[in-house]
Amino acid sequence: MQLSVLRTWGKQVTLDTPGIGRKLTTWALALLLLSACDVVKLDRDGKPIIPADPSAGPDYSDQTPQQIAQEFWGPKVMPAAHGQALDWPAVKQAQGKLNSTDTKSVYSKFSAKVAAVDADGMERKLTLNVNGDTVLVQLGPVIKGNAVRDAAGFIRFEDFKNQVQFAQVSRALNKQALSGLPAIDASWVGQPVDVLAAFTLSHGSIDDGVALEIKRGASQ
Repeated sequence: MQLSVLRTWGKQVTLDTPGIGRKLTTWALALLLLSACDVVKLDRDGKPIIPADPSAGPDYSDQTPQQIAQEFWGPKVMPAAHGQALDWPAVKQAQGKLNSTDTKSVYSKFSAKVAAVDADGMERKLTLNVNGDTVLVQLGPVIKGNAVRDAAGFIRFEDFKNQVQFAQVSRALNKQALSGLPAIDASWVGQPVDVLAAFTLSHGSIDDGVALEIKRGASQ
């Protein structure tokens, strides 16, 4: 039988040399195990630095809902709203496709005329006439619904630690929307406006309107 010949410490040995085969096998296994291991770096306290999972979603656990809303608003929400906004006929078409139990949140960009302004209380509203439809837009400070959050499409429940944080982010986005609106009072009644808003559609109604932008004096 032909055996491999090795030279160790100046001596010629073969794999059948007593003790050599077992030692070589042990070394080979050790080298194999080492080659299969990843080297984990340690921080200054000697604790392992675990690399981020590339498949994991964003982590908002150390941010307040207000910080999350501000982080989303300029770079993500407003571009999504402008890019995805439906005109009013398309909103009505989308509504018509819903069955009796479905809801859908959308952004819409349209021209309208101000029919009324309810500027009293905690749930102020703007009543608009849009192509013959009466549409309500909330002016706050209390805002109902999740239209702004849900219309965006990229804000997902699974990215947050629980239902409470997900709801808090929705309220923070609503407040962020209101913060950019002009002061609206009775002098707006009868005036044309251009509006960018979020709504929640159901089979029989268009609800939870929140304006992201509203400009007075635009022509229909």
